This record gives sequence, structure tokens and C-alpha cells, in this order.
Amino acid sequence: MSSLDLDYQNIKPFLTDQEIQSLQPEIDRLHQAFEQGTGKGSDYLGWLGLSTGTSSEQLGAIEQSAQQLRDHCDVFVSIGIGGSYLGARAAISFLSHTFANQLPKGNQGSPEIHFAGHNLNSDYHADLFDLIADRDVCLNVISKSGTTTEPAVAFRLLKEKLENKYGKSGAKKRIVVTTDQAKGALKKLADEEGYTTFVIPDDVGGRYSVLTPVGLLPIAVAGIDIRELMEGAKIGESVCSAHSGLDKNLSYLYAGIRHLLYTKGKTLEVLASFHPSLSYVLEWWKQLAGESEGKEFKGIFPASVEYTTDLHSMGQWVQEGNRILFETFLLVGTSRRQLEIPAFDNDGDGLNYLAGKTLDFVNDKAYKGTAMAHREGKVPNMTITVKDRSPHSLGQLFYFFERAIAMTGYLMDVNPFDQPGVEFYKKNMFTLLNKPGYGKG
Repeated sequence: MSSLDLDYQNIKPFLTDQEIQSLQPEIDRLHQAFEQGTGKGSDYLGWLGLSTGTSSEQLGAIEQSAQQLRDHCDVFVSIGIGGSYLGARAAISFLSHTFANQLPKGNQGSPEIHFAGHNLNSDYHADLFDLIADRDVCLNVISKSGTTTEPAVAFRLLKEKLENKYGKSGAKKRIVVTTDQAKGALKKLADEEGYTTFVIPDDVGGRYSVLTPVGLLPIAVAGIDIRELMEGAKIGESVCSAHSGLDKNLSYLYAGIRHLLYTKGKTLEVLASFHPSLSYVLEWWKQLAGESEGKEFKGIFPASVEYTTDLHSMGQWVQEGNRILFETFLLVGTSRRQLEIPAFDNDGDGLNYLAGKTLDFVNDKAYKGTAMAHREGKVPNMTITVKDRSPHSLGQLFYFFERAIAMTGYLMDVNPFDQPGVEFYKKNMFTLLNKPGYGKG
């Protein structure tokens, strides 16, 4: 049963049903390119079947390692950048207590989860070292090559901390490596040191890797049911693989609407949430969309806002700024808990008209009022609703967006699975750092 809904009524003043349906033959053709592996970047289509292709034994090995880490640490640090950390961070923040890291471990049964290696800032990492100084720590370093600068530097620093604290043999029991199956600097180091190792599949790129050990191990350490997550993704996989029709495949419908709006000059998409737990889901989506579509001077620029907070800032731009954007609202159908607004005898703030109403009730009206206002302001908008904050629903959402963004890339005639532009800053940085083989800075 699907946990997702797509409402595009507020698109119809800007796109006709006939325009949307006109894309069906092209989407049918591109769907076959996915299923038969004949499209651009076909060497990186392993993500398509992860939910059905990952065995119970593989999940069991991840769960066993996660439990060992949970048993031996107060703090778990996931080291990675881009797709090597955003998927896990999105899942953990969406599925966990908002203040999980501030709660005692006994209350949640899980260690604090922190992230490193996604920046090169001294203050960030020094502050992290202060936090873990007197705590029991375990690490998971995630990198296919082991030479990506940001995580490699962070791992050097943290590895030294652990070896100074626990000794070399003690530290190796607290380090888990997720890397290439056969090659690369990190794989070589893991073999030499005897670290527990998990494999990043060769045919899965980083931003599509949340349902591999890249994402699943940190998610499991956080105490989240990864089998339920995969079952949710399996629903998305089964629907998307079986149907290319826009009446059944919501991923393709979303992709088609995005593409048509792009052809009409709507070159910026704002993904807007009304639930703070979605904060890192938005960040994960931005990387997925930006790195997949931004090629050959094409692509929709992905931006995000968190309402109602940003209605008091960016909401002004969305309402009355340059009309180059469209908006996708991402909603959670049901919160885990409900809070009612109390009545006060002295109604000084004038809120007694809301007494007895839940915060979710008010939040829903804020969403509907915003959608109406932005449509009236010439902003096409649509709404994706995820049923609840469960692993099953999130698994569906992850797969929904992966299929949709990949399809949008194909509709734009770009390879959604490479990222050649990322290498440009690295070449310049390495030259400036006088890295061997890169000349003088």
C-alpha cells in the first residue's frame, strides 16, 4: 500500500492535462531504457533494484555490526561527504526524536549520532573532538576511493584520537569501513588494519546509495528498523518497475510536471516542508537533484525552505520575486504526537479562537493558505504527502525521488549518474595545495 500522495491541482493553471499526457510516449521510451539498461549512465543503475536485491543475510550482517557498535559507544561518528552521509542523516533526523542527541542513551538505547568529513573547517572538527573527549566512540568511515579530501582528512584526525585512547588493537574494533569491494586506498587500509568492512556496490553512485550499507549501517546504529525501510522502498520499486503510465507512476508524473515547467522557463524548484524533521530530507533531495540534473548548462536549480519559519523571510521572495520558480510542498500526513492549544482566561494574545485546536490543525491551514497565496502569485505548486514518520514511508519517499530525478535527467537528455563538474574545484584546490602531480599553486 502506497504511503505517498501527489496533488497537482495548483499546477493546472499553468499546465494542461493534455500537455502532461503528451509526455507519455517519451516517458514510456525512457522507462524501457531504465528497465533494459540502455540509457545514459547505465553502468550506475544498481539503485533501481536495491530493495529487492539486498538479501536478508546482508541486512542481518549490517544489523549485527550496528548492534555491536551500539553496545560499545556513547557516540557514533559517521564520516563522509555528499551521498556518503546525507541519506543517513536525512533518515536519522526524520525518524528519530528531534532532540535524540540530547537524551540519555538509556532513554533511546542508541548512541549520539554525529557527522564528520563533510567540511574542512577546523572549528567544527575541534568542537567535535571536545564533545567526544571523555566518551566511548565508534567510527564509520564511508568512501569508495578513500582519497576524497574531506572525509580522508577527518578520518586521519579521528583515527589518531581513537588509537591514542584505545591503542591500535582497541581502536580497530571501533572502526567500520564502507568502501569499494576490491580497490582503493581505504579498502587497502581496511585490509591491512583488519577493520570490519561493508561494500559500496560498483553500480551505485553516492547520491543514490542510501539503501546500501552507506546509509543502512548508520541508520541501524540509530536504532531504526532498516528492514522496514527496505520494505517501503520495495513498494516504490514494484510500482515504478511495473508501470510507466502517468496515472499509476507518481514518480514519473512528478518528473514530467517538473520537466514541462522547466521548458516554460521555471528553472528553479523550491522544495518546501512544514515539518522540521524533514530538514535533512530537503538537503538530501537538493544533492540528488542538483548533482543529477545540472549538466551541459541545463537543469532545474534545487532550493529548499522550511515553513512556517521561512514564510517570514524567503516567503516574500517566493510570493513576489522573479517568476522563475515553481514550488513542491513536502508534507507529513500525521505527526507522532498531538498538542492542543490551551484557552486562557485573559485572552491577551487573541488566540482563544484556536483553543482546543491542535498545532497540526493550525499548521495544515498555514500550508493551505500558503499554497493558495503562491498560486495567486503565479507560482505553480504541487504537494507530495508522506503518510507518517515511519521507516516504511521514508523508504517509499527515497525511492520516489530517486526514480523521479533520474527520469527528469533523462527527459533533459543528460546523464543523471555522473558529476564531472565536481572535479573542477578539486583540480584547482590540489594545484593550490601543491599536491603531487597537480603542479605549483
